[in-house]
Amino acid sequence: MSRTIKFLTIIIITLLAAIILGMSIPKRNDYNLSKELAQREEKEEILDDCTDEYENMEEVAKTNSEEEKLSPNCKMVLKKFYRGCGDSINEYMTISEDLVNCTKEELSKLYKDWQIKDFSKEKVELYKEFDGECGEHYILKNEDGKIVIYKRNKDGEETQYENTDVSVDYLPDDDKKMLENGLKVNGREKLNKLIESFE
Repeated sequence: MSRTIKFLTIIIITLLAAIILGMSIPKRNDYNLSKELAQREEKEEILDDCTDEYENMEEVAKTNSEEEKLSPNCKMVLKKFYRGCGDSINEYMTISEDLVNCTKEELSKLYKDWQIKDFSKEKVELYKEFDGECGEHYILKNEDGKIVIYKRNKDGEETQYENTDVSVDYLPDDDKKMLENGLKVNGREKLNKLIESFE
């Protein structure tokens, strides 16, 4: 039995050696062949009108692929400054499908009246100044123990905007006094944060 095992071991080792040797020989030949072809190609040079055109197309393709473009997950920030009240309002959004792969130059053509403050594939920030007020001026008041929100229009007139369920009973005295006099808030973001802090 031990002779059989020795015999099988010798056969297996011989087969493995043959397989390894067989695999390495074609690789050496392939390598030499590809090296030889590469040397031939270096020596050959075909010159005609198409060659120049092709090289110019390659230059354009390289330039286009290197330009930064907006990704589908890009966040857009529209920064709006209102001269009338001096407020800035930021709108945050994900870009629309038609802006995906848009370059900075293309975006500047689409948003002619806006300044591009920041441009990367992840984030674009646009800025614009407007005449007049932003229309985001609110006044919070205490009415019947609840906070009522009024919105001030561009002429300074107040119109009721929202009745909240937020009770003033548990607020500190300083907050109650401010609500009695009318607490002014600029911007929807600040309004939402203030209401949350009262809840």
